[in-house]
Amino acid sequence: MLRTSDLTVEDGHRLLTECRLFKPLDEDLRCQLAARAHRVRCRAGDVIFDMGSEGQSMMAVMTGIVRISIPSPQGKQIVLADLAAGEIFGEIALLDGHIRSADATALTNCDLLVLSRRDVLPLLRQHPDMCFTLLEVVCRRLREAHELMTDILFFNAPVRLAKILLRGAVAGREAADGEADLKVALSQRELGNMAGVRRERVNHCLRDWQRRGVLQLKAGWIVILKPAMLEEVVQRG
Repeated sequence: MLRTSDLTVEDGHRLLTECRLFKPLDEDLRCQLAARAHRVRCRAGDVIFDMGSEGQSMMAVMTGIVRISIPSPQGKQIVLADLAAGEIFGEIALLDGHIRSADATALTNCDLLVLSRRDVLPLLRQHPDMCFTLLEVVCRRLREAHELMTDILFFNAPVRLAKILLRGAVAGREAADGEADLKVALSQRELGNMAGVRRERVNHCLRDWQRRGVLQLKAGWIVILKPAMLEEVVQRG
């Protein structure tokens, strides 16, 4: 992971404008904040921060995809979210000043905009709109985590897997402004960890759906060819 300082105020302002959290700020405030931000460039696989590490900053994804996950007691990584351009992360530790609540890893090559706690908190105190937007982000992620736990408790394996694939694929397409294919970059092990399903069961479901033309397994991606059929699995569940 390489920290760079070649971020002009103009670039920083443009990137903050594209991030939903900072849109409520006026242009002058975005320029002030951009002047204090710095850019970090990561290669695919780089660890951005570890769960339990000190957290005095939050980050906005400029380009690429960042994976948020937590380690299980058995040493597995449970994937919570894949965040694309315009998304923020690290906001919980920034807000409460405590340690990181999850791991963050660069799934692809990434450019990140890093903002320190001492710069962001005064803005939150002065701008209620920004506070409410950040609260919406936190609440959305809490709801997604709650939904994931509910799925594990009450739905069978195909339903859980179908929901995860649909949710991940739609998020990826939205991040690409609707131009990308419906696809997710999750291994069978990661899917199993997210759904609480054995890897063998994941493999059986994916191979069955591939045989029926629902999806295609291609170069590390799961490409959704017929999302309506996965939606039917969810509805029947």
